[in-house]
Amino acid sequence: MSVNILICDDSSLARKQLARALPKDWDANVTYAQHGQEALDIINSSSVDIMFLDLNMPVLDGYQTLQGLQGKANAPVVVVVSGDVQPLAIKRVSDLGALDFLKKPVSSDILLDTLSDLSIFKDRTSDGNNGLNLGDLKEKLTLTSGLQEVANVSMGRAASVLADMLNVFIKLPVPQVNVLEVSELQMALSYGGKEQGQCSAVTQGFVGAGISIETLLIFSDSSFPDMAKLLGMSETIDHTMELELLMDISSVLVGPFMAALSQQLNIEFSRSHPAVLGQHIKVQDLVGVKKSSLKQTLAVEIVYEVENYKISCDLLLLFTEDSLEPLERLLSYLID
Repeated sequence: MSVNILICDDSSLARKQLARALPKDWDANVTYAQHGQEALDIINSSSVDIMFLDLNMPVLDGYQTLQGLQGKANAPVVVVVSGDVQPLAIKRVSDLGALDFLKKPVSSDILLDTLSDLSIFKDRTSDGNNGLNLGDLKEKLTLTSGLQEVANVSMGRAASVLADMLNVFIKLPVPQVNVLEVSELQMALSYGGKEQGQCSAVTQGFVGAGISIETLLIFSDSSFPDMAKLLGMSETIDHTMELELLMDISSVLVGPFMAALSQQLNIEFSRSHPAVLGQHIKVQDLVGVKKSSLKQTLAVEIVYEVENYKISCDLLLLFTEDSLEPLERLLSYLID
């Protein structure tokens, strides 16, 4: 008897990677959902035996989707597949009923071992069966969708390091990817109301395989008191301490992020030393500094927030125009 599988992930790259990692000799049919609400609608209208569920999605995220399955008689077995590898994230999905948690991107060997250990993969093909039916996988991978997914994985790795350092839970968004004029950067920053406040920023450059990236970590000045509290700093926060905090957070977020990005793209980046771009200035003045060096850029923006604390920072990756072609080529290898 065929198994009905649902892959729920907002990324076309992630859906393709996971579908192609499934055992080829499994008597199973695969369907897809781009967010949690679509997944719940499919489950309500048809039979789903197993769902592979992402966490960071629009409309309904993975946590909300698991909550929506509570009490459903026809709820499928759920295996979470996510780039958010914070220990608290793993515990929360387990408490909500997920059977297991796999780290993105998952290999076919790890997936097979997990399915076998959970006694899920047991219906191999036999006479009269057609094996794995992947359904419609004709979506074309675009530069922005591919970059969004590798940024999502990298974001999760960096958040896990920061969460361990501060013993907190980091709230993660869906990364925003846009090709825009540098003059539009201020509008692209999703500070939503914080743009009138002051911020501080650290910049660092990375180059490799024809790709040039500038990272820009923008830290809201209103975050300094809570950050110092989490780190056990009781003394007055002076200019020197603010600078140390800024550089420490930049190192914790940018370093693991770029390491994960490098690993996924299979390239090595050389890097410049991090430098403070500005302290206690407005976002519009900060962005103005970049207008002279860039005209158009591919920008990836991630807003990190610490749950239950007034701590927020914006990680922005700026790719030069010359980086787009080699980046698109490297991303295409991820689904070959």
